[in-house]
Amino acid sequence: MALSPQELSSLLSILSEEACETQPFEIIAASFHQYFQKVDHFKLGMSMVLLLQQPDLLPHPTQRLAAIFLLHEMYKGEPIGQTPFAQVFVFLMNPPDDGTSKGKRLEFAGALPRISMSEKAFLSQIIANYNSAPVRELLRKTPRQMLQLDPSVIPVADMSGLHVSLVEQQSELPSVSKCGIPTVLADPDFRHGLFLDTGIMHKTIETILSPESKVTEGCIKPEFLRLAPPLHVSNDEIIWMNPVDTDYNLAWDNTMCVATSAGMEAKRLMTKGFKSPLVLQHQQQLLAEIERDPKLVYHIGLTPTKLPDLVENNPLVAIEVLLKLMQSSQITEYFSVLVNMEMSLHSMEVVNRLTTAVDLPQEFVHLYISNCISTCEQIKDRYMQNRLVRLVCVFLQSLIRNKIIDVKDLFIEVQAFCIEFSRIREAAGLFRLLKTLDSSEPTPSSPASNGKS
Repeated sequence: MALSPQELSSLLSILSEEACETQPFEIIAASFHQYFQKVDHFKLGMSMVLLLQQPDLLPHPTQRLAAIFLLHEMYKGEPIGQTPFAQVFVFLMNPPDDGTSKGKRLEFAGALPRISMSEKAFLSQIIANYNSAPVRELLRKTPRQMLQLDPSVIPVADMSGLHVSLVEQQSELPSVSKCGIPTVLADPDFRHGLFLDTGIMHKTIETILSPESKVTEGCIKPEFLRLAPPLHVSNDEIIWMNPVDTDYNLAWDNTMCVATSAGMEAKRLMTKGFKSPLVLQHQQQLLAEIERDPKLVYHIGLTPTKLPDLVENNPLVAIEVLLKLMQSSQITEYFSVLVNMEMSLHSMEVVNRLTTAVDLPQEFVHLYISNCISTCEQIKDRYMQNRLVRLVCVFLQSLIRNKIIDVKDLFIEVQAFCIEFSRIREAAGLFRLLKTLDSSEPTPSSPASNGKS
């Protein structure tokens, strides 16, 4: 993002080594808001991220900490997960393990610097507890005083919720949009502690961030190749044939629509089953008739709109009927209704039995699990919420242990669900199961161990 000469001069004066050594954070923030308007915050933030990626352009640790503080200061008061630089904070708090030793710069293009424990504690506190008295006291200190502070004095706030939320958001993005490197690369020969010419450094920053420069507006991405389709060869093209024979014979099934006593009784029991639970004798009679003639399920009055009533009143009958309808052209409609009906013990029982009996479409199972989790989160009654959470946890453990679902497909969503309801024993047990499965998977070798940087 390009800056005007006046904006660049103001930003560099705020981030100058002298200012960051002597001025407390609250004075740095006041100076920043005095110089810049809200509409300029995003391009200023992008410029500061670019400077953080270049160790020779923002060499002093106090300047680095001041820039990180200003990235948060620009959007204070807004939900941190919805701010444009939330991913920067997560990266700073949890840098990827690339095999480098502590305190060294991460070795890949566009990497942000590895910050100290004091800086991590300060960043996590202003994110999690910005309006608290301890944080206001920290803002009265200078960046140098903060860097010299004992890390054990300031606890590192828990940032796992923000991390999980951003990972879930990124999982929805296409892979092509998540790859690439910036067009401005850091000097690989730079070493901290070397003498830097301030004039040359400012001149370089002005060149990169000037309105005439376009290097900061893009990134280098792999080209997405689209192969040209081959030309159509018409030698073997199928020829459309129009029949000329007018002598047709009508094929008719004489048994269609013929009422039978067995069919009438099954239809009567099914109609009753939509309204109330059937006694055991009637259940067995209805299931026996369906087992004797599987095609009977098409003629006993069941439709997708009536399925929820049958599931709630007679789940065992619903299971057997759905199994007989697996080859029906309407089975997708039945699945859709079953997924979107109100979550209950009976609906879970039906879905669980179906998953063990046949191979259900994975998108159906995933959507049902997502709806169950959403229902648990939205219910207001605490007692009913705890009861439904227990049911969902037991249901998910059954699916995972029976290998009905691949937990990796829903790992983020289920883990966030377990964390939200960790007070419930079954949710804690499900969380331990997720961690056990996660730790049992082979860990891919790191880039450093393969000789790559």
